[in-house]
Amino acid sequence: MLILGIESATARVGCAIGGHEGTIASAHSSRGRRHAESLAPQIEFVAEQAGVQLADIGAIAIDIGPGLFTGLRVGVTTALALATTLRIPVIGVTSLDLLAFPVGHTDRMITAAVDARRGEVFHATYQPVPGGVQRITEPAVGKPEELRSAIVAEATDVLIVGDGALAHRQLFEDVSGVEIADEVLAFPSASALVSLAHARAMREEFVRPDEIEPLYLRRPDAVAKWDTASS
Repeated sequence: MLILGIESATARVGCAIGGHEGTIASAHSSRGRRHAESLAPQIEFVAEQAGVQLADIGAIAIDIGPGLFTGLRVGVTTALALATTLRIPVIGVTSLDLLAFPVGHTDRMITAAVDARRGEVFHATYQPVPGGVQRITEPAVGKPEELRSAIVAEATDVLIVGDGALAHRQLFEDVSGVEIADEVLAFPSASALVSLAHARAMREEFVRPDEIEPLYLRRPDAVAKWDTASS
């Protein structure tokens, strides 16, 4: 089965096509917040590079967040529109799972952190297991200082990955036992999305497009700013 993965929950937008043989083609770009302008051409490009038609796709995988509201909405809307048109199922994967998966080879605990803006981060904690990672805390949003305190309290070696870690590097780099992952791992990968989704597809863990629920964790910035101005 061929899977189209769409990832747009952070400052980077990307997509990939792959199956049991791994990723066949992928594309990513970081152009400010121009996700809406970038995504459709990327999908066309990766389909051409993979030598497939969209009609050949058997399922669509989508990053359901948490992440930046506008980008997340663009990706989810695009994925659901394609799935509905093609009459194929959907697989949703969280952005934090996508950050943790590529570093599952570590012998440390893993904290995935996405920059949530407003001085906050989306985060979750994982432990490496054979063949991947296992999430041991639910996705949450909070101040990076609170996340730092939680890591210190655990008193264990931690690999922290994501643009949330890089945005607040000064808070984490002096904590004993903490390693900050390389910048090349700062954003969720569409290739990782395809890999994780393929494993779920083999277990037939599909949902209908109308069953996908984005994981926002908080209201969009525009609403919060309006509430603040009106109070």
